Amino acid sequence: MSALVHLASTSPRRREILQTLGIEFDVIRVETDERSLDGEAPGEMVLRLAIAKAEAASYGEFVLGADTVVVLGERVLGKPHDADDAIEMLLALSGRSHKVMTGVALKTPHETHSVLATTDVQFREIGRDEAHRYWQSGEPCDKAGAYGIQGIGGMFVKAIHGSYSGVMGLPVFETVVLLESAGINVLADRK
Repeated sequence: MSALVHLASTSPRRREILQTLGIEFDVIRVETDERSLDGEAPGEMVLRLAIAKAEAASYGEFVLGADTVVVLGERVLGKPHDADDAIEMLLALSGRSHKVMTGVALKTPHETHSVLATTDVQFREIGRDEAHRYWQSGEPCDKAGAYGIQGIGGMFVKAIHGSYSGVMGLPVFETVVLLESAGINVLADRK
């Protein structure tokens, strides 16, 4: 079955991934409180937020929600507030490994299913001047952990283990599993 999916996200990266997959979708804006709860683990948080986004939509048979965080040790790195915040995040990631966690949820007419994708990312060493120049590119402004693997920020990534698209904000494998389990055939009607 081919069906219209409502994407509860304005992320250009998530839209690009769905377009690449050839999934028919539209974008809806939903409002959710993205603060973590006391004692909530990062994986639990992104799953809860992905579900909240999918379930916040008041219409549509199939609504897809997602949320992504960067985790360095016990510290969750969200989107930077300003240049200083971004530079400090990049320097904290410099020469170290971190995790990128993306929760994905699909609301169907009967229930909501969710899945968590976790990717290990290894950064090379980054100097303060380089981090500052990267901030000036404008790319890290709206990205968890202050970098985009699919853009200039990819030059900092030495290695990854897991989902590249999950680091971008929507893990392809896990998303397709959710869609197909709901009866949406991603390869339907392809010529």
